[in-house]
Amino acid sequence: MAINQMLPNTSELARTVPYWEKGAAEVSALRTVPAPTDSVDDIFAHDKKHLLTNSPYNEEGHLLDLRSLDAENALLARALVLMKELRPDYATAPYVETFNWDEIIEELRRLVRHHGHRWKKTDFFIVAFRSQIPPTTVYEDLGTLDKGAHAEATASGGFLKYWFGSPDKEGRNLATCLWRSQLDARKGGRGPGHGKAAAAAQALYSHWKIDRYRLIIRDDVQSWEIIDWEQEE
Repeated sequence: MAINQMLPNTSELARTVPYWEKGAAEVSALRTVPAPTDSVDDIFAHDKKHLLTNSPYNEEGHLLDLRSLDAENALLARALVLMKELRPDYATAPYVETFNWDEIIEELRRLVRHHGHRWKKTDFFIVAFRSQIPPTTVYEDLGTLDKGAHAEATASGGFLKYWFGSPDKEGRNLATCLWRSQLDARKGGRGPGHGKAAAAAQALYSHWKIDRYRLIIRDDVQSWEIIDWEQEE
């Protein structure tokens, strides 16, 4: 992982009017309205499961509970299952050109249509961690630290996707996280696992750099873009 990062409002319920107090036209309408083919709960399940594998780790404690999210975040997390790199030089390539974003967004549109959901413009927080390890670094040691930090981030909430590659011949690599918000990312990076990873960074890496981006998906998924986090629309 990158180094350091409802109850609904209650309202007064209206009195339920029994069918015998309704007019004939209203009763007829009630009888002819078809039941929806999908319940809203289906949005929060992938392959009929509420727990989603959203990283290379598929053990208990590393799975995303879709029920902890709102509809927009749950749908995007499901679409991100398709995320994959498009080029072998992902460690140094421009971020937007590295992954299959068009395919991800098309899958998101399909899910939105399938569930009859009205997508509202939503921003998401992305972290890209570019690194280089020297020949002396034992990659398995990095994996142990990474896995502990990932479990913490998952438990903190709002962690939609985690992807990492393999070091190239010069030890360069890319890892990336997609979060519900920057606040979630900050919370996810405060645990002891992240602290341990941060403390070991100087010894394990010869170089690292953190880039932050904003993924914007507009109303009805009509358009999208990835920009620098500091940049506004």
